[in-house]
Amino acid sequence: MSDDSRLRPYRYAEQTSPPEPQRVSDVAVTTFEHVFEVDPRLMERHVLQQQFPNWDSLRIMSSRHDHLDWMHAHFADSVVTGSELLAEIEAEEDA
Repeated sequence: MSDDSRLRPYRYAEQTSPPEPQRVSDVAVTTFEHVFEVDPRLMERHVLQQQFPNWDSLRIMSSRHDHLDWMHAHFADSVVTGSELLAEIEAEEDA
């Protein structure tokens, strides 16, 4: 039984070129499904953009909930949702 993975060449462009970004808002774009990011053009002036392999971006995105769960378990006394914060702000504005 041969290992065919040795025979496949590494295609740098395929691995590092994400799908064409789709604009979501004035400041956000999405490349992969459920992967939202700040439009890189807005950060170029202050932060050098890195090339990530597509598989690494997807790996990071798929583990984000595990990371948040770990952070909450170790450092949070309570977890507040975004909807709770927005409701609190709206209640203050109405008062």
